Amino acid sequence: MAVSPESMPENFNDFRAPPPSPIASGRRSSVTNDEVLTEFLEHSLRVPDLILPDRIFPRHKTVETPPRIDFQSLNSGESDSVVKMLDSIARTGCFQLVNFGIPGEFIRSVSVTAAGIFQLPPEKKEAVSRSLERPYGFEEVHGDHQEAESEVSEDFVWCKDESLTVDMEGIWPTGYSNFSQKMETLSSDIEHLARNILQVLHENCSRKSMYGNDTMQRQDPIGSVCCLYRHGRNFQADQRSRSLGYDVMRMLIRGTDYSHALCFHLCDGSSEFHVYSKKGWVSFCPDKDALIVTVGDRTQVWSDGQYKYVFGWPVFEGEDEDSISMAFLCSLPSSSSGSSSKTSKEKTFSLGQQAILAIILTLVCHFFFYFYKEF
Repeated sequence: MAVSPESMPENFNDFRAPPPSPIASGRRSSVTNDEVLTEFLEHSLRVPDLILPDRIFPRHKTVETPPRIDFQSLNSGESDSVVKMLDSIARTGCFQLVNFGIPGEFIRSVSVTAAGIFQLPPEKKEAVSRSLERPYGFEEVHGDHQEAESEVSEDFVWCKDESLTVDMEGIWPTGYSNFSQKMETLSSDIEHLARNILQVLHENCSRKSMYGNDTMQRQDPIGSVCCLYRHGRNFQADQRSRSLGYDVMRMLIRGTDYSHALCFHLCDGSSEFHVYSKKGWVSFCPDKDALIVTVGDRTQVWSDGQYKYVFGWPVFEGEDEDSISMAFLCSLPSSSSGSSSKTSKEKTFSLGQQAILAIILTLVCHFFFYFYKEF
């Protein structure tokens, strides 16, 4: 028989948990060493005082102009030229090269022709802009379309690539053929210089990795990529400072995209040349008609760190017109990657080959199991 709520006893027990007892304000904490805990929390929760640098590259100093290294003397093994070059590399990571056999008139002719590239309309430049799939072409690096043309700096990456030729002839049919021929001639001459200088560096390197030994002994050809820069017209002091910092940060980040052994800077007319490395930032006044050679990351690798990688950037001041500079990044093909790819080809099996091998091994196992069971 069911019990109605009215028939339940009045002294029904309430099983709800009682409220927590209040803690007296004078009661001490259960932690035995209260002062140590308080001191620890005060130090742990304190926000550190951060002092940020007021400039992007605070460690800047002006050094004396690097020595002029005569290429003919260097190529003949003259000890004085070799010592000067190695000493300049150890101090600043670069040196100036003169008497290298390329006429200055021809270099200036290439520079004038290259200026025509940057005069193309914006819509044509966008058609040949750089991307992950296209490592060459245009890239606007400072300013926007609303700014004045004189406040814009651009760069164009050139290489010996058939696809680039087809793309550029589509937007610049009247001038690219002439420009490309001059660039190929100049690039071949620069690669010849790079081959001889790398040979001298290799012969005088006390720490050589296997990569350097194999590459130099096999006399691999040298490939090159040229970065052409259009430096904007004269800025105000604050604008130039911001532009320089932006350009340098951009190039330091992009430097990983173009691994190279040596970089040849053609920047006749520049008022200063800046060199950036882990040691700091130095600048000097380059000589007229001299090539500035900087050490690349691949040279640092095969020299096992004896020759340090640096990044160079020319500065043009007081120019009424835009200035063009060129940087040829010369690279030795990676023999280590070539040997590794060869080894991988020798040791890698296709998916079909692996399936056939698995079937054969299965049949062999069944055969041995049957043979063991019967006999």
